[in-house]
Amino acid sequence: MILLLKLLAGALVAYGAVVLLAWFFQERIAFPAPRQFLPDPAQRGLADARLVEVETSDGVKLRGWYVPPRPAPQGTAPGLVWFPGNAETVASLAPLIRELRPPGVGMLILDYRGYGESSGKPTEAGLYRDAEAAWGWLTAQPEIDRSRIAVYGRSLGTVAALHVAVTRRVRAVVLHAPFTNAGDLARLHYWYLPRSLLRLELDNLDRARRLRAPLLVIHGTADGIVPFAMGQAVAEAGHARELVAVRGAGHNDLNEVAGDQYREKFQGFLGAILGH
Repeated sequence: MILLLKLLAGALVAYGAVVLLAWFFQERIAFPAPRQFLPDPAQRGLADARLVEVETSDGVKLRGWYVPPRPAPQGTAPGLVWFPGNAETVASLAPLIRELRPPGVGMLILDYRGYGESSGKPTEAGLYRDAEAAWGWLTAQPEIDRSRIAVYGRSLGTVAALHVAVTRRVRAVVLHAPFTNAGDLARLHYWYLPRSLLRLELDNLDRARRLRAPLLVIHGTADGIVPFAMGQAVAEAGHARELVAVRGAGHNDLNEVAGDQYREKFQGFLGAILGH
């Protein structure tokens, strides 16, 4: 009996330690913030792109790439703000940026605070400031038509994209594997922790309900990190023009499994709405 009580006490102490760690480090779990050298985009096959630095409203310096519209427009061109996933950096996305680059559209891709070579520490509030700064920078470019700017979010980046989409005048929204909110993800992956522990919201479902811009959602049916049902719920809440269900695709291989279909859906949707 004494041994059983000792084992129970040890288990409770261990569980309490896990709870404390989850309380203090949940933002680090949500925002892993990989550091990576950001090369000149010409070194990654984007000869006409350039390195940029954007300052947020709280003084954080975000670094990334600006990819100008190609071919160059006679007047102004549409724009796209690209928001990466939680383990992605601008440098790591270079092959995908080259593949998905929409013709005639200027793109801005920045590393979030704490990611890549950007300064600062990632937080949920910081994510929204980063998104607003990216939007503000792109709308200020003389070759970009600020009335024709779309947002593209990947996984965690769907939060940033939808935040901008409901607080700014966005023409179109593309979401890659969106989740509903932090609470639903926590119940799925951290079911053993108290619900009251969670401080993060990351509420895509609420923002999708308030969305007025045309929406495209692309999601893998075999996604074990963000279940397809979550993407479906976001698509329904945002009255998506299309939910592209990629059969057999998981969370990290969605682009590869979708193949040419991804690029065709992505570029076709943006081209139809933004024009060239």
